[in-house]
Amino acid sequence: MKALRNLLDNIKPHVQKGGKFEKFHSTFDALETLFFVPNTTNKNGVHVRDAVDLKRTMALVVKSLIPALLFGIWNVGYQHFLALGVDATFWMEVGHGALKVLPIVVVSYGVGLGVEFMFAQIRGHEVQEGFLVSGMLIPLVLPVDVPLWMVAVATIFSVVIGKEVFGGTGMNIWNPALIARAFLFFAYPSKMSGDKVWISGLTKGEGVVDGFSGATALGEAASGNVPSASIMESFIGTIPGSIGETSTLAILIGAFILIYTGVGSWKVMVSVFAGGYLMGLIFNLWGANPLMEVDAIHHLFLGGFAFGAVFMATDPVSATRTEKGKWIYGFLIGFLAIMVRVFNPAYPEGVMLAILLMNTFAPLIDHYVVQGNIKRRLKRAKVAA
Repeated sequence: MKALRNLLDNIKPHVQKGGKFEKFHSTFDALETLFFVPNTTNKNGVHVRDAVDLKRTMALVVKSLIPALLFGIWNVGYQHFLALGVDATFWMEVGHGALKVLPIVVVSYGVGLGVEFMFAQIRGHEVQEGFLVSGMLIPLVLPVDVPLWMVAVATIFSVVIGKEVFGGTGMNIWNPALIARAFLFFAYPSKMSGDKVWISGLTKGEGVVDGFSGATALGEAASGNVPSASIMESFIGTIPGSIGETSTLAILIGAFILIYTGVGSWKVMVSVFAGGYLMGLIFNLWGANPLMEVDAIHHLFLGGFAFGAVFMATDPVSATRTEKGKWIYGFLIGFLAIMVRVFNPAYPEGVMLAILLMNTFAPLIDHYVVQGNIKRRLKRAKVAA
């Protein structure tokens, strides 16, 4: 590391103001802070000093996504060989999954960071670390057989339209990763839905065994059939689905990391699950179609519900900020997600739409919570007087 430090020190004068390559200062600064803690200090007085900066926060979120990523890699291989009727070893499944998943991750990070660097250079700003999380979230919410060029296009769209047009990291009103998925879903629906997109090789018909459909549990219920996956299978995640969304167990491990470190809001997570469970119970009493008859607990383990509750709804930028607002915001996400899932069989995965909708209303929720607090304080002041 000393040699790397010396190399960066030799380059640094040339990229600072007045240097020959000063226009590349943002790029150099991003690379330097990737390997070393910045030696800059505050020039003005500050209110709070804390070791947990944006980079450390984003790194903790990425670490919390590792369990879902690793399980997703294995499950991709497991589902592939299951579809072929091949009795594969654990490492064969992991190897196949890695060959399919890692290129999607590389494209997501490569293209997204490239766009981030470009905007930083044009604006003369520092490169923010926000995409460290989005770059991992985007692959985990996609089907394994999505073409890489679509991943690149969706990533560019999410960074430019979902974030940079609002001013960059910390200014976006919607979750950038969900913007990428929404873009792909509406622009290329055949690559984001159906029975064949969730399992590697199924779209190419690579010797699939007779009777194997590849349908997700939600897809089966939307078609009028009882989901073939049990509650336990859905919880563990040995079912078809998006790369990182199938295992609620792996997602909850990530949730524990986020809550323990104080990065993620447990209030949002709990309220999302509570809202979804209540809506599921209401539909269980109604029972007008197969999706309504799915057990309320089972609903929470299917599709991207758990992943959205833990990693998407808790985004500190696009979520509510007030404590009471977090309960309202999360509850409505869970409630609406199951409602969309059940009422629109053509779109059984409703958590994405629910989160984007509540991202839009998050500032309004915070506004009314704050105004309510002001009114109560004024009322108490009048009573005291």
